[in-house]
Amino acid sequence: MVKQELRILYSEKRMLLSTVDKNRMDDLMLIQFQQMDMEIPSLIMTFAPFESRNEFNTQLVTDYCYFKNPGQLLFYPVIDAGGETMHAMAVNDETVFEKNKYGIEEPVEGMELFPEEIDMVLVPLLAFDKRGYRVGYGKGHYDKFLKECRDDVVKVGFSYFDPVDKIADTNRYDVRLDYCITPGDIYRF
Repeated sequence: MVKQELRILYSEKRMLLSTVDKNRMDDLMLIQFQQMDMEIPSLIMTFAPFESRNEFNTQLVTDYCYFKNPGQLLFYPVIDAGGETMHAMAVNDETVFEKNKYGIEEPVEGMELFPEEIDMVLVPLLAFDKRGYRVGYGKGHYDKFLKECRDDVVKVGFSYFDPVDKIADTNRYDVRLDYCITPGDIYRF
């Protein structure tokens, strides 16, 4: 299948999840993340989930990361006013968030971090394949941003569903994940 078909199919599948099922799968994915054999890094970029689109609750993972490494700093993506580029902004308990033109919660202000400084990125997705490629919402912000990160940045996605065999229309601009976590498995690429 091509990205646009997967976008439609997996958006619909995700919206069919009941609140009970979604919360149960969120908990299972947190448990999978906790089973990963990795040291929790210091600089983590996460994202505010689209609750209206039944996205994975990243707060579960970032709370766990903070518990394991209280010195870690969290960063959220901010898309520039023109909608072309994305950068990482530090957040804390006092950070004020506002919705951008896409309806995504972003920090209003904070310290900006260069992409090459980030240790781990939690990457949003709708679907992924067995090679580690993902389907996002179609703007390409994350792929552009991830290309600016260090080669060893850890890229982690979370999916309620298992991978498809292959996304047919991947290209040289697509960046593969290192891991994708589902309720039943940890996929490593």
